[in-house]
Amino acid sequence: MRVLILLLCLLGAPAMACGPDSDCAVDNGTYRIRLPDAPPQGAILFAHGYRGTAEGIMGNAALERMARDLDVVLVALQSAGEDWAIPDAPSEGRRPARDEVAYVQAVKADVMDRFGMDPERFMLAGFSAGGMMVWNAACKAGDAFAVFVPLSGTFWKGPPATCPTGAVIWHFHGTADAVVPVAGRQIGPARQGDVNAVLAMYRNDRSLHDAVPAPVDDLDCARWVGADAMLQYCLHPGGHTFDAGWLARVWRATFDG
Repeated sequence: MRVLILLLCLLGAPAMACGPDSDCAVDNGTYRIRLPDAPPQGAILFAHGYRGTAEGIMGNAALERMARDLDVVLVALQSAGEDWAIPDAPSEGRRPARDEVAYVQAVKADVMDRFGMDPERFMLAGFSAGGMMVWNAACKAGDAFAVFVPLSGTFWKGPPATCPTGAVIWHFHGTADAVVPVAGRQIGPARQGDVNAVLAMYRNDRSLHDAVPAPVDDLDCARWVGADAMLQYCLHPGGHTFDAGWLARVWRATFDG
C-alpha cells in the first residue's frame, strides 16, 4: 500500500521543466537553456571546450549578459564524454562516437518545439574543441544554422576536401594562442590542423571572392563572399580566449544589419 501511494504521488507530480540548472533531453544527448526576460529574438547554441560542461556555460556571466542584451535564448550544448566526437582527435576511440551534427540539429528542433522559435534565427558557436565541432557542423550541414562561429577551433589533422553546403562562418582566433595555434601543433600521434589551410579550403571550395578589409574595433578582420557562403576571419592579439562581445557583433551583423 505504501508503494502504491508513493507511485500515485509521483504520477500526480508536475514534470520539472528543464532550464539553466537542469538538463533538457534529446534522443542523443542533453543541453541546458536560459530564456531572456523579453520575447526571444532567436537562439545561440554554444559548445563548450575540452572537458567543459553545459553547466559551466550557464555559469558564464559574460555569455549570460550578452544573451540578455540581445534578448536571445542561450543554449548550452553538452558533449557525450569529456570531448566532442571530432574526426582525427586524440580522444577518438576513447569517447562516445556520437554524430555531433545530428545532435546539434536535434537540439535546435527541440528548442523550436518547446519554445516556438523561428528556425531562421539560430546561431551555432563554440570555443576551442567546441569551435572544432562547429567547423565540422558547418562543413556537413551548412544550411542548418544562419551563422556558424568557431572560436579558437580548427580541424584535427587537416580540413576535409570539400564542404558540401555553403555556410556563413565567422572565425575568431588569437595570434598568441598556444593551445590551438593558428599554424597547428602536434599532440602525440595527432595534429591540430593549420587554420590558414582550413580557410583556404573553404574559400576555394565555395568560390569565395578576394578578401576585403572588414575592420572590427581592435580586431584584424577580412571577409570573403560567394554565391552561397561567406567567411569572415578575425584575429586578435591575445591567446586562447574569446570575448562574448564578438558573438553579439556577429548576431547584430547577421540579423540586425
